[in-house]
Parts: sequence; structure tokens; C-alpha cells
Amino acid sequence: MELSDIQTFAAVARTGGITRAAEELNTVQSNVTQRVKALEAEIGTPLFKRHSRGMTLTGAGKRLLPYAQRMAALSREAVLAARDDGEPKGPLAIGSMETTAAVRLPSLLADFHRNFPAVRLSLRTTTTADLVAGVLEGTLDGAFVAGPIAHADLTATSAFREELVLVSARRWASLAELRAGTPESGPTALVFRTGCTYRQRLEQIFVEFGWPSAARFELGTLDGMIGCVAAGMGVTLLPRAVVERSAMNGSVSIHTLSPSHARVETLFIQRGDGHQYSALQGFISCLKKDNDVIAA
Repeated sequence: MELSDIQTFAAVARTGGITRAAEELNTVQSNVTQRVKALEAEIGTPLFKRHSRGMTLTGAGKRLLPYAQRMAALSREAVLAARDDGEPKGPLAIGSMETTAAVRLPSLLADFHRNFPAVRLSLRTTTTADLVAGVLEGTLDGAFVAGPIAHADLTATSAFREELVLVSARRWASLAELRAGTPESGPTALVFRTGCTYRQRLEQIFVEFGWPSAARFELGTLDGMIGCVAAGMGVTLLPRAVVERSAMNGSVSIHTLSPSHARVETLFIQRGDGHQYSALQGFISCLKKDNDVIAA
């Protein structure tokens, strides 16, 4: 069983399709397809169900996935451990939600780079679900995700706490006006793609507001999200700090929610059973002392 086939299989399972997996692996689609077929031929059973919207795991694929994740993680960890002589250097792959990267991480990353210039840090932004998978698979050394996270193979460090707010166009001055002035089905929910914790929280809020059938519109960037809200396309759920620091802050209304809806903790996760090599240790040390990131 080729390790490259295993890594490709894990990428397709995580991204849900050949195209996205090829982009993530920085290769061509035909190579991804070939490796998946080679692995299916070797195992002797299909690992994916192909359909118009992408690919989903078969029963065999679901059983293989946790082993593939551990194999990929162990391979990368072995290389890094062998190279680690105690001095922080070499590659370090960190993941983050886009909202966290936009507001909370610049000072932390700058501090880390000043202290450990020999480390080649890369940052990948995506949903919490994809970030968790990336850490488990070993494609990410650590990631900032929305809590809570409960997984036997992960350890979590509290990074900071956010207050989530509902964001609408300026014409809705209050939450009561928004609820009274929208159709019975509710406003359009502007969301990141499936796997985003804030999306899940917004959908729960819509259900409680009596809008379970509200339309969803997926967007890929934070600026695009706030811009569409300002234009009156719909509403979204974001950390208050993100909205208040946005250049479009004056073009939207911010609605305070109850504590049960608003409170969310951002965690930094890493594999609990992995080698604690120097570059990651250096990053965690900066995380713990950065007063702009760690909340009381």
C-alpha cells in the first residue's frame, strides 16, 4: 500500500471531490483519480460513491479513513522528528478559521516570526471540520478551531473567547425590527460552507426564531460576507471583534444575542500522541504569552 495513495485518499475524503483534493495536494486531477483507483484496486472494493455533487465514502472507505489519517500523520511526524535537533526550524503548518486569521493572528504570527525566523510557517484557512481533519491526518501541525472539541487523539489549549453577533443591513436597527420586517421564512442566511461552526450556530438560531426553511447562500471570503450583508442580501453570524474591525463596520447593524447563542471559545488543537518537535513548541510558547490573543 503506497503512502502517497493513502494521503490522496484522505484528501479526497476530506474535501469531497477530485478537484478540491488536487488543489490541496498541488497536483493535477488525473493524478488524484489514478491514485484513488489504484488503492481501490489493491484493496479490492470501492472506497467512494461517485455522484454529481462530488464523492462520498462507502462503508469500506469509512472503515479505512481513520487508519489512513494515522498513517499520513505518522509519516510526516517521523520526518520532522528525525530532523528535529532542538532548534526551531523547518516547516510548520498551522490552520485557522478565516475569522480568527483576519483579526486574532497577525500579532501572534509576527511575534513568532521575530523569535523563530528559521521556521517556514504556512497558514491554511478553512472550516473547523476541515481543520480537525487536517490535524488528525497530519497535514496540519495545529489549528485554531471553534470549541468545544472532544476527540481522544487531540489536545486543546484555550486561545480566546469570542462574542458572536447577528449582522444585518443598516435598515434593521434592532433584532425585533429584523424579525418583524422579514418574510415568514426569514432572511437569507449568508454562511461559509458546510463544516463551519458559526454556520451551524446560525442555523440553530434560525430554528429557534422560527425560520427553519430560510434560504442559505454560501460565500467563501469574510469581506464578501460582510459586503453582501451591507448590500441587504441577507444576515450572518460573526464574532463581534471581526465586524467592528471591518472597514464596512459602518454599513451594517450588529445585533446582540443571548449568552447561550453568543459565547464561543476558540481552541488551539494538536495531536495528543505526536512528537512535540521544536517548531511547534516555539509556536505554542508564543501563543501562551501573546496578550492580544489569549483572553482572560
